[in-house]
Amino acid sequence: MSYKAVIIGGSAGSFQVITKILANLPAGFDIPIFLCLHRLKHVRTGFEEALSIKSTLPIIEPYDKQHIRPGKIYLAPANYHMYMELGNTFSLSTEPPVNHSRPSIDLSFFSAAYTYKNKLVGIILSGANKDGALGLKQIKLAGGVAIVQSPDECQVKTMPTAAMAATSVDYVYTTDQIISFLKRI
Repeated sequence: MSYKAVIIGGSAGSFQVITKILANLPAGFDIPIFLCLHRLKHVRTGFEEALSIKSTLPIIEPYDKQHIRPGKIYLAPANYHMYMELGNTFSLSTEPPVNHSRPSIDLSFFSAAYTYKNKLVGIILSGANKDGALGLKQIKLAGGVAIVQSPDECQVKTMPTAAMAATSVDYVYTTDQIISFLKRI
């Protein structure tokens, strides 16, 4: 299967997992990766820079209508919902929070599922609420691959557990297994 995008959602306890994943991706990884991570809405700097230290690929906080390019990692900006559009661009919004979160993992996953359908890999990591569960279900319904971090490995297992309750996931993986999967695609 030839995938066109990867989207990853996480919250409490996911930062170390994300940095490990990004540090282990090959420099030639040519599929765009979208990161929708819960973060403090008033802290606008530092998060992207902290991830960039470990990443082999460039990390970008996209602006509204920016074109999506392969080989880049796009981080949802603080206090904005991030959508992927059919014209291969981003749309950012300040609509009300969903699941107490902006950016909302569910909203990003919904738009990615609509845009990439069966060419999408969705991954839910550690987190303390149910954001992302319905989004991963939508990815699965669109024919994409649904992966959750193993709850046994999570610092906070609410998000992967909620996703497994919402849909039949394809894989329950440890961080190392997620890395291996991404390297294979």
